Amino acid sequence: MFLWTQNAVLIVPIALRTLLPYLWMDLLYFGDLLRILVSFSSRRRRRPPFFVLDRFLEQTAAHPHKIFVAFEGESHSYAYTDLRSNKTANALRSHPGYTPGDTVALFMGNEPAFMFTWLALAKLGSPVALLNHNIRTKSLLHCFDCCKAQVLIAAAGTDVLPSLKEQDVTVLLMAKHCDTAGIQSFSDEVDEASDASLPRHLRSHITSKSPAVYIYTSGTTGLPKAAVVNQNRLLTALAVLSANGVTSNDVIYLNLPLYHTAGFIIGFIGAIETGSTIVLKRKFSASQFWDDCRTYSVTVVQYIGEVMRYLCSTPKKDNDKEHKVRLAIGNGIRAEIWREFLNRFGNIQVREFYASTEGNVGFLNYAGKIGAIGRVHFFHQMLFPFTLIQYDTEREEPIRDAKGLCVESPTGETGLLVSKITDIAPFVGYAQNEEQTERKRLRDVLKKGDLYFNSGDLMRIDKDNFIYFQDRVGDTFRWKGENVATNEVSDILTLCDCLKEANVYGVQVPGHEGRIGMAAVTVKEGAQFDGSRIYNHLVNYLPSYARPRFIRIQNVVEVTATFKQMKVKLVEESFDPGRTQHPIYILDDKEKSYIPLTAQVYSSIISGNIKL
Repeated sequence: MFLWTQNAVLIVPIALRTLLPYLWMDLLYFGDLLRILVSFSSRRRRRPPFFVLDRFLEQTAAHPHKIFVAFEGESHSYAYTDLRSNKTANALRSHPGYTPGDTVALFMGNEPAFMFTWLALAKLGSPVALLNHNIRTKSLLHCFDCCKAQVLIAAAGTDVLPSLKEQDVTVLLMAKHCDTAGIQSFSDEVDEASDASLPRHLRSHITSKSPAVYIYTSGTTGLPKAAVVNQNRLLTALAVLSANGVTSNDVIYLNLPLYHTAGFIIGFIGAIETGSTIVLKRKFSASQFWDDCRTYSVTVVQYIGEVMRYLCSTPKKDNDKEHKVRLAIGNGIRAEIWREFLNRFGNIQVREFYASTEGNVGFLNYAGKIGAIGRVHFFHQMLFPFTLIQYDTEREEPIRDAKGLCVESPTGETGLLVSKITDIAPFVGYAQNEEQTERKRLRDVLKKGDLYFNSGDLMRIDKDNFIYFQDRVGDTFRWKGENVATNEVSDILTLCDCLKEANVYGVQVPGHEGRIGMAAVTVKEGAQFDGSRIYNHLVNYLPSYARPRFIRIQNVVEVTATFKQMKVKLVEESFDPGRTQHPIYILDDKEKSYIPLTAQVYSSIISGNIKL
């Protein structure tokens, strides 16, 4: 009996590790989820209501002299940040154009004043619209109108449109002096203002459903949309961020835009939750990244989009692995880059996650499976019901059965991610844009009358319950009766020795169904475009329908501020050599190469004399 028991003790762990290799990680994650629920629930019950600002005040009381933000050689403690935000708030209260509670737009880049000002406005009970400080003219006016702001606070050196003054907007410039008529210099007023605490009654009107910030989408297609992030969502973010493995001992490198979700919520709000120190950078710099990490003893870094690939593209150095970074948090890293990043820069834990500013579902790859955005399980499904449904990429709509309901995608097959809209997982929508809000709502999904959030993202779940991002709806195109995922083709192209970046999209050809593949690429420094080599590479890796028929050479691949590739203009210009000065090549199976696309060949394609 003893021998059997002893053998069982040895066999059971081995059997579990074989049959359920992720069980222990799943259990630990369940524990994290339970802690998140308990933390969120206890904060929701607190009276007076507890919000992000209250967490910041708790951290300030706990360690007032600890550095909160380091920026360009200067360091500001939690206590200094608290007092400076008081000064900013008291200076703002004195302006006749502002009343506590009014919506205020921030038009600032990454600098400590951004953080001080946001905290000041939180103390005054004002929602804040986070404007991309790079936008101008029509987009700026559009973004400002979306949030119905009464005041614009802009950074020094900003050219603020006179049009805002014509709308009786109060414009305050964070500068010592301002020569622009009608625009007030604000920094001196902040310096001279009282640092007394703000009375709590100024924000007594705030509830969990009150808007906290307006965060704008990237605007890769059309004008940006203002996603409403209410106080409840920020409170949820606080609880979730505490499960990322970041502690008060960590130093976080924040080099992503503060006006965007990743920089603001993961970086700024995340540090408030954990009581960490932020090393703030004006913008991402691949060449300065690791030197900054060494200088400031950074332990946690953020990434988004192509950041990791930019880091891997820098010249190799002997000290690439000499740093204290232990954790990288973000989304959008490709599997090949993930492996290259770890091989080159050392044993850094990569916490890939999936979430969107306005969405009501998210995933976390807590198991560290390379290439996956997360892992799904029954507990997650119970709290945030979601499914993948079959999607017609040609008609750009979900596939429905005879009863008018959506059809779920089988395991291993790509489908559109939709998440049920519930009290726990609400969808607030976009400010002043009911049309776009309604477009994100999907009805009659699994049964008549249900309501889901349409993520616009195509996903795949494997047999081990790992979920993978495939593409954005609209990016995937259909050619020769087959769906082509642009991300997959981009990954294959950039494996070719002579190519640095690739932006893949589908273009229409007269007389042909669907859209044919095209790629805008950049060539590596010191290399030359080799049509034969690229042709042979693609033949080895891609089926014929997925190989880009046209390749356009660019000096740089255009991206948004958050490194999302811009495709709209490229699709419009298509493969017409007369609409661009960039060289365009066409795939030629006879030559087994990509050869220059001439005006004559283009005309033959358009006239139908050449079939593709």
